[in-house]
Amino acid sequence: MAAGWKVKLHRWSVAWHRDLGYFFSSLIIIYSISGLALNHVNDWNPDFIIHKETVTLPKTYSRSEVDNKLVAEFGKLVKEESFKLYDFPTNNQVKIYYDNATLHINLDNKTGEYEKLTKRHIFYESNVLHRNSLKGWKWISDIFAIMLIIISVTGLYILKGKYGFRRRGLWIMLAGLLLPVAAIILFYYLSS
Repeated sequence: MAAGWKVKLHRWSVAWHRDLGYFFSSLIIIYSISGLALNHVNDWNPDFIIHKETVTLPKTYSRSEVDNKLVAEFGKLVKEESFKLYDFPTNNQVKIYYDNATLHINLDNKTGEYEKLTKRHIFYESNVLHRNSLKGWKWISDIFAIMLIIISVTGLYILKGKYGFRRRGLWIMLAGLLLPVAAIILFYYLSS
């Protein structure tokens, strides 16, 4: 009786591990790409490419000279055809807002700083999922986390013999556990 139960458990583990692995493989890859991108958020912007450019105006201007027509002329310097709005952070500066871009002009010294954001496709969409930014995605993400646990646990029972969990697998799993345990200990040691 016990041997039959073990055979059934093994078949069940193989089937669930295989099928859940196939089903969630795309999401695992998406979350892995996003995780790599978000791990290095201090090194780069994982969502956007930021293009910056300094422009030079033909002459100085006063605040009173700035109107819709002049703002449209400033836009030509950075190849922007239409603006959303503009404001004056100070009396000698005008900031112009475009779709995903701004142009900040210093009217006294004839210079402007243009900044445009462009989405990093694939990374941007992956990060939206990873951060649970979509309404209702939190529940999908929770189900995914539970399925990863099931995939991991069923994977423990697939191999038998000297390469199985009871022999080699247990020791390798414990070795893998050392890394997060060491990181947590180090974190608490450095933060106290």
